[in-house]
Amino acid sequence: LSKIEPLEGNAMKTDTGAIGVLGGVGPYAGLDLMRKIFDQTEANCDQEHLSVIQYSLSEHIIDRTRFLLGETDENPGEAIGEIMVRMAKAGATVIGVPCNTAHSPRIMDVAVAMLHEASPQTRFVHMIDAVVAFIRESLPHARTIGVLSTKGTYATGLYQDALSAAGFVPLFPDEEGRERVQQAISNTAYGIKAQSNPVTPEARGALLAEAEKLVEQGADAVILGCTEIPLALTEPDLLGVPLLDATKVLARALIIAFAPERLKKAKGYFFQNIALSFYVLGTAYVCFFAFHCVFPSGRTLGGRRRPRVCRLAAGRRFCPAFQRDRF
Repeated sequence: LSKIEPLEGNAMKTDTGAIGVLGGVGPYAGLDLMRKIFDQTEANCDQEHLSVIQYSLSEHIIDRTRFLLGETDENPGEAIGEIMVRMAKAGATVIGVPCNTAHSPRIMDVAVAMLHEASPQTRFVHMIDAVVAFIRESLPHARTIGVLSTKGTYATGLYQDALSAAGFVPLFPDEEGRERVQQAISNTAYGIKAQSNPVTPEARGALLAEAEKLVEQGADAVILGCTEIPLALTEPDLLGVPLLDATKVLARALIIAFAPERLKKAKGYFFQNIALSFYVLGTAYVCFFAFHCVFPSGRTLGGRRRPRVCRLAAGRRFCPAFQRDRF
């Protein structure tokens, strides 16, 4: 980072600590993380918001996927490490990097080693670990987890290893689908990195199509495993299946690490969906049970046979009623 001037001793520094956001990977992903930190903080005025430092130095950090696929020998972890050290010197006590691909050990191990050598007390919040922990806590019955990510993230087995170690079954698009996802992110004509605000219909359409395929293949949740993707897929769920915003998860994890008492109570998309699903499921079973008790002959008041399966208002999910006539 020869072009980056070192932090001067008289530069502004927070004495009470701050959350550090390493932006520029990409730039809008850093901005999105900042917004979500504010969104997830309990605050009623300016002064109640948490202190946040963001350095967005995109030109100094080479593309992470290019490095992981062997297209360049320059490790972006070195630039990321130097920038994190600068943020620590400016007062950041907790740091997050809103880039899933950068969390590949080949990159992030280098960066974190540099940070801890210069500032051992500064805590690094690992995005992938936070996402997996969030799923285990919030979706305990989920088994198959779909992932949309860059080709670099896929090639290094980042989510495959983390999800498998936690007892989940990772599910990715096929090779053609992974290429479509990568193009939706990085294509210079229509990709999100080229056009972030607003995202092009082509990029959103490609991502939406691949997410739908994962849902159709049985995914219980789909991780938006590139921080550009939540800029395109902003809905909380798809066909009743939660879309997990890794950037939002990181925002909450950073607040917990820095000031847990300031974390806004979860009103997450899938918390609401789960509650609704349980309500609908419970109501359906009660209705069916009552119907069997009141009309044991298996017929309704109108003389028609009752259906054996009820379609619930929960996307593509079905609720089996009674498998045989119990009376």
